Amino acid sequence: MQGREEVIVRAKDLVKIYDGKKVVKGVSFEVEKGEVFGILGPNGAGKTTTLEMLEALRKIDGGSATLDGIDVSKKPYDVKAIIGVQPQSPAFAEHVKLTEILELFAAAYGSKINARKLLKEVDLVEKANSFVENLSGGQQQRLSIAAALVHGPKIFFLDEPTTGLDPQARRNLWQLVQDIQKKGVTVIMTTHYMDEAEMLCDRIAVMDGGKIIALDSPKKLIQDLLNRGFKKEQLVEQANLEDVFIDLTGKELRD
Repeated sequence: MQGREEVIVRAKDLVKIYDGKKVVKGVSFEVEKGEVFGILGPNGAGKTTTLEMLEALRKIDGGSATLDGIDVSKKPYDVKAIIGVQPQSPAFAEHVKLTEILELFAAAYGSKINARKLLKEVDLVEKANSFVENLSGGQQQRLSIAAALVHGPKIFFLDEPTTGLDPQARRNLWQLVQDIQKKGVTVIMTTHYMDEAEMLCDRIAVMDGGKIIALDSPKKLIQDLLNRGFKKEQLVEQANLEDVFIDLTGKELRD
């Protein structure tokens, strides 16, 4: 984390109710400017709903949230102007070139961009004149990240960004997230992959049943578990099967 100096996201006692039932039950946390903050939990824990409330995509039924000092409930459009969102399942119009897609997204924000430069940053410049329907899953994920960054957001949300990707594409996306953080962008993400969270996140909130049940750095959460007396069979491997796969097939993307 790049220093605990400035809180850019504040969630206080967030509540979401569906059909009379609370699915997010008083969630509170703060995110520091420039950190990667992860939200982990099983299916149905409330992770995506929490993100969607912060993104002003779903109404906040209780509590409050501010992003860069902007109240999400009172000024949702101002919030949307400073965030980028990469959804679980990106969807783009067919028969449109990648450069044109990015230019259209930028125009929606009143911005002008160098589309090829942005595509180069996500390793897609060679596909600049291709149509989105001809891209692989990993390429579509990277395009959705580029589209979410066209207006230079301060906060970037990713919801399970590497689900369904092969090992090369996963590691490439990890590097992309780290590059985004280096530019000073705050990243908030959900994931089901514990190795991904441990690799990328400065801090993690673990959700279950609509509540945060733990919040700290990955190392601290692991140490706390050990301090509680947790033990498992010690089997120290110098490599795992994913390392074998990468070694045999290479690190470069097979798009």
